[in-house]
Amino acid sequence: MGRVLVTGAAGLIGRAVLDRLSGTEVTALVREPAELPAGRVVVGDAADPAVVADALDGVDRVIHLAAIPAPIGVEPVELFATNTQATFAVLDGAGRAGVRAAAIASSYAISGLPFATRPLRMPYLPVDAALPLQATDPYALAKRADELTADMVHRTYGTTVVALRLPFVGTVDDRLPAMARRYAADPASGASDVWSYLDARDAADALVRALTPAEPGCHVVYVAAPDTLTDRPTDELLDAFHPDVPRPHFPGRAVPIDLDPARDLLGFTAAHPYPVEGTR
Repeated sequence: MGRVLVTGAAGLIGRAVLDRLSGTEVTALVREPAELPAGRVVVGDAADPAVVADALDGVDRVIHLAAIPAPIGVEPVELFATNTQATFAVLDGAGRAGVRAAAIASSYAISGLPFATRPLRMPYLPVDAALPLQATDPYALAKRADELTADMVHRTYGTTVVALRLPFVGTVDDRLPAMARRYAADPASGASDVWSYLDARDAADALVRALTPAEPGCHVVYVAAPDTLTDRPTDELLDAFHPDVPRPHFPGRAVPIDLDPARDLLGFTAAHPYPVEGTR
């Protein structure tokens, strides 16, 4: 695989990616100094082309995670400008440097539903890459711009880029237990995310696999755990919170997201389900 650059390496997913890349030559790009299991650590802003050029020295592949993670507590223009500039700087810099492949963290939130500023209706289920996007918030819009940047970089430089539309990500020690309890107490709170989630270890595995996809090109795929983060049957939840949305039957707790493209392109299936039994 050669040397891999991981931006945003000090974050939750970034640290999981570094663990997953153990034994691989890694450069970590972070905003603040941090002790990380990487052969080289570059401190600076991922939106700064000079910093990115330094970090890309000797790099063959890139995992881009650096971003403001949610439109909460930040001005919309700052979020949009920061996230899109960082993605452009990293991917365009990678293309110019001859990097062969890159994986970027897109988001389920690109659909527009999780951070919607007005009521939105799910067009259909299961969620897939053809789902009409309904951005009303800067985070969803920025992710859409990121995916367009990925397409431009592939067309311009021939770099293979995979954008992973990640759901809510956490670990069994952090985030996942609290969210499972929240969904148990208030199932409506998970409706916009269709109660989807992913363990950080699985997110890291998907991102690393995205560096060597089955086909070159620019790809967009959803990844998630195969079951929801609630012990309620999926059909029951959809009847209650997404009535009249066209959909097939979903057996048991099956997450209403099309995960086949991630399996076919990346060979990815989540391996760390969260035990939701008893959360109610």
